[in-house]
Amino acid sequence: MISSSKIKSVDFYRKIPRDLTEASLSGAGLSIIAALAMMFLFGMELSNYFTVSTSTSVIVDNSSDGDFLRIDFNMSFPALSCEFASVDVSDVLGTNRLNITKTIRKFSIDQHLRPTGAEFHSGPVPHSVKHGDEVDDETVEGAVPLNGVSFDKLSHVYPILVVNFFAPWCYWSIRLKPSWEKTANIIRQRYDPEADGRILLAKVDCTEEVDLCRRHHIQGYPSIRIFRKGSDLREDHGHHEHESYYGDRDTETLVKAMEDLVASIPRENRRLALEDKSNITKRPAPLTGGCRIEGYVRVKKVPGNLIISARSGAHSFDTSKMNMSHVINHLSFGKTISPRLLSDAKRLIPYLGRSHDRLNGRLFINHRDLDANVTIEHYLQIVKTEVATRKSSREHTLIEEYEYTAHSSLAQSIYIPVVKFHFELSPMQVLITENPKSFSHFLTNVCAIIGGVFTVAGILDSILHNTIRLMKKVELGKNF
Repeated sequence: MISSSKIKSVDFYRKIPRDLTEASLSGAGLSIIAALAMMFLFGMELSNYFTVSTSTSVIVDNSSDGDFLRIDFNMSFPALSCEFASVDVSDVLGTNRLNITKTIRKFSIDQHLRPTGAEFHSGPVPHSVKHGDEVDDETVEGAVPLNGVSFDKLSHVYPILVVNFFAPWCYWSIRLKPSWEKTANIIRQRYDPEADGRILLAKVDCTEEVDLCRRHHIQGYPSIRIFRKGSDLREDHGHHEHESYYGDRDTETLVKAMEDLVASIPRENRRLALEDKSNITKRPAPLTGGCRIEGYVRVKKVPGNLIISARSGAHSFDTSKMNMSHVINHLSFGKTISPRLLSDAKRLIPYLGRSHDRLNGRLFINHRDLDANVTIEHYLQIVKTEVATRKSSREHTLIEEYEYTAHSSLAQSIYIPVVKFHFELSPMQVLITENPKSFSHFLTNVCAIIGGVFTVAGILDSILHNTIRLMKKVELGKNF
């Protein structure tokens, strides 16, 4: 067996008898300072251990969300009617999607951006509207011309008043005129305004009756509106309810549509026309002239455009009176990040999320004196940022965010005014990775702190002790 004396021989920490040691005031002071230094350095090391460190690199985009990018938006247009508001997407590869409706919602708003009713359903847009007779200079006038005074009077006399709001310079108004006048004559013969009095067809020249057309939010020509007597009993935000006709415009179809409207009203009852059982192609007209557009579109990850404008295949627009001023309530790219994940990512990168919705709350108002044909354009440069966070030794959570810079401008154009967002994605992405810290490294540093401070304090104590002894010997006149 190995004796205890041999085991003791490998003791690196041999003890000195207490009576052979000497305590000093300088040693006590250094011991207190050393202990305080150890505590301070330990606190610094502990704080550093719990502080998250990251590394940032720029790499070629290797997105996990495929070849398409989602654009979420919510915008308010005080002077663009939901009736004609269109969301279009195009890109450099030739993609051209017009009037996207599947993922888009529209709400009529007033000039103060307040909603004036439920969601506006524009319905399917016909690819073509059938027109009838060609322009004939000898067309017999049948529709009653209206102005502001006569409109208010007749709308309270006839149960159904159908009005064609037109502009003489409009191509579609010119094509509609023969059919409309013939239809008005036929309906007048079948339903005499004096003897029957259930329906009247009229017309309004919007180049002369500007205020009347503005009051009814006419933005496209021609607009055929159906007014029902008694609808003023159901006002919403001070606006009368009425409908817009979207069917074919040939004489035969128009006559049938008017007869369907009359059929819902008994001849004996000329008071109100609130109930409608007809099957003609019509939809509620917007109550106000503004529109809030919200939803999302998916676009290819190539340079492209998101365009919002007034669009119709059977209407003309007076570009000199169009105003595309708007407020961007929200605009972002990519998948929606939950607030919890975003706050978790901000723990790593405090400035994260400041540029993914840079245009939120911005107003773009056309204040120019000459406001004709003013297009508002936004140039967006998008960069993807990917954050990798470690929640455990094996699990990683990836947060993908698209941030962008924006530059906007107002410019006059020879075409219909639009709001255009030019977007371009960077081929590179920013990768932010959390650098994990091992507990063993933390323990090693703590041991180094304790050992280092203890050793340095011992060296300083030895130097100080020997210096004091030397000074005492010199004072006593002793020599070595």
